[in-house]
Amino acid sequence: MAIFRSREGDATADAAQAVATQANQWGDPFGRLATRSIQIIVVVVVAAGLIYSFKTLSLVTIPVLLALIFASAMHPVVSWLRHRRVPSLLATLIALVGILGVLGLVGWLVVWAVENQASSLVSSAQKGIGQLQDFITTLPFSITDQQIEDVRDTVVNFVTSASFGSGALAGASAVGSFATGLVLMIVVLFFFLKDGPAIWEFMLRPFRGQQYARARRIGDKTVQTLGGYVRGTATVAAVDAIGIGIGLWIIGVPLALPLAVVVFLTAFIPLVGATAAGILAALVALVANGPIDAIWVIAVVVLVNQLEGNLLQPVLMGHTLRLHGLVILVALTAGTVLGGIVGAVIAVPLTAVAWGIVGVWKGPDQPAEMFRQKRPEEVR
Repeated sequence: MAIFRSREGDATADAAQAVATQANQWGDPFGRLATRSIQIIVVVVVAAGLIYSFKTLSLVTIPVLLALIFASAMHPVVSWLRHRRVPSLLATLIALVGILGVLGLVGWLVVWAVENQASSLVSSAQKGIGQLQDFITTLPFSITDQQIEDVRDTVVNFVTSASFGSGALAGASAVGSFATGLVLMIVVLFFFLKDGPAIWEFMLRPFRGQQYARARRIGDKTVQTLGGYVRGTATVAAVDAIGIGIGLWIIGVPLALPLAVVVFLTAFIPLVGATAAGILAALVALVANGPIDAIWVIAVVVLVNQLEGNLLQPVLMGHTLRLHGLVILVALTAGTVLGGIVGAVIAVPLTAVAWGIVGVWKGPDQPAEMFRQKRPEEVR
């Protein structure tokens, strides 16, 4: 009997030693690296699956996402109306009509500009690029004609591409998809405005305790970030469009209103949108009025951009968009590659939402442990 117990004890000890050896193998630096690598691969695969699903179901996901963004922007208005004892349905309809009115006005201006003066705008841009090509050939350093032609063809192809003008909606299939998505967005937006908090509470039913509190913080932070971003960006875009449009009108540049509409739309693409619109306005001024007026247009664009960057952006979006310029640029690039123009527009607010969620992961002012400052950070 003692012999059997001894053998059983030896077997148990051997098994424990084997488990300890295996644990030590995964606990050494190489084992921890392998574990982290497996975790990263799983995360990348899940993210790729989500992106693929998002792109495959873009007819559903994009309208729902846009509805969420617009509802977040109008949430303070709806809450203010309800606190003034306005019936919930009436408050929702007021906010919905306001959103559709603004979108309809912008859409009408875009259609008007495209139908009446888009050909002149494209022609002026092409002539401006040609004059710029002639000017570059006079520079003291060497630039080959082939390089100039390649750049010129690239810019002209972009300006005349379907994604730049009205051809983006060409074809019955594209128009049908756009109409379907628009109707879906309006319906979803109505329910988000009317029952948004109730819908979120329903989705949080599986959570309790700290998980429920965290999910509530995530929801509140998402609405706050998206709403603040849209309101701030729309205000900045309107100021940019009005300022540059008035400047173009005073200078006497043709197509001032279409160019102002282009400035307003491109301002929703951070960093590069306003610059691209300013270059286009300068090219039109160069062709129509000459180099002096083109220089004045550049001065107006730079002045408005400085006003935006040093005054409007910090005041209107300082507490919403706490992202480094490099992060914004990478997000824009990734969004453009994955989703085109729509991806470029929504990439930055989604990145801001993700960073905001990280900032409230542990509590209202307690970021996730990985991103928490653990020591004085000195830049040398």
